[in-house]
Amino acid sequence: MALRRAQLIAKQLRTVTTSATNKMASVSTVPYALNHTMFRIKDPKVSLDFYKKHFGMDLVATLPVNELGFTNYFLAFNGAKALYKDKPWYEREGVLELCHNHGSENDSSFKANNGNVEPHRGFGHICFSVDRLEPLCESLEAAGVKFQKKLSDGRQKDIAFALDPDGYWIELVANKTIAEADKLPAGDLSRIRFYHTMIRVKDPVKSLKFYEETLGMVLLRTNEVPNAKFNLYFLGYNKDPNFVRNSGEGISDREGVLELTWNYGTESDPDFKYHTGNEQPQGFGHIGITVPDVDEAMAKLEAKGATIKKRRTDGKMKFIGFVADPDGYAVEILPRADFPEKIVE
Repeated sequence: MALRRAQLIAKQLRTVTTSATNKMASVSTVPYALNHTMFRIKDPKVSLDFYKKHFGMDLVATLPVNELGFTNYFLAFNGAKALYKDKPWYEREGVLELCHNHGSENDSSFKANNGNVEPHRGFGHICFSVDRLEPLCESLEAAGVKFQKKLSDGRQKDIAFALDPDGYWIELVANKTIAEADKLPAGDLSRIRFYHTMIRVKDPVKSLKFYEETLGMVLLRTNEVPNAKFNLYFLGYNKDPNFVRNSGEGISDREGVLELTWNYGTESDPDFKYHTGNEQPQGFGHIGITVPDVDEAMAKLEAKGATIKKRRTDGKMKFIGFVADPDGYAVEILPRADFPEKIVE
């Protein structure tokens, strides 16, 4: 029964997007960008070293908010072939924000919720795509990085999941065909991408409506896996008029992609709820959307029915707003500008 309902929902979603699928994928008309993904960490020295050493990320911005007891670190890729090389953090997509609550590094009881353990599942992983996947995984293993799934594990031999110091999952995929990748240097990370962020959603109809109609994203690709009873939906702010949705062409050379995972049957369970990461135990915090004007964006989102969690003028940080998606995940709305001189008011 659950599978049959899932098939009907999938068909409904396909019908909605068929006309657009047969044409060029819609170009996002809103001047927004999926700038970053934030999760909480125990020790910034350990985490920063991990992402710099093993993946070649650079620290592109730091936001100390001592009055509120935390510091945010913004990491991104600056390799020779990076999409946003030398761009300021707020003009990018594919930024990783690590939030450190001061003192957690000395708290023996601190443990981040990685979003993949019952009963606190919700956020799933971040994903990096690289030109040569196997050599990267081999170098990570040799360096002592722990894995949730190695390339050799399970049926899928083309993906791996590394674990960061707090246990967050990092999916690793190839962004080149094997034939192309074999011609590249084994240790070359110059074209590594922060490809996507995955969250689980209860009802794909509601979630896709929110991210497409309310936030203005474009559905780039759909992957239906009925045998395993789940579907994947990849969304982002598409700026390429030549990109064809669901064309079979990969999208892993992009940054700023959101992956929604729907497990069949959750939509019909009135008591089902994913953990957003912002209740205890905490972990994942939010995705961040940069906009030209926060007040204008918040007004438009509210007019479209978005749940407002924080207006720009609320609280002590008066340059950002927050809305919630249908599952309660937080979406930060922040200005496409450098941090204000006065962070806390």
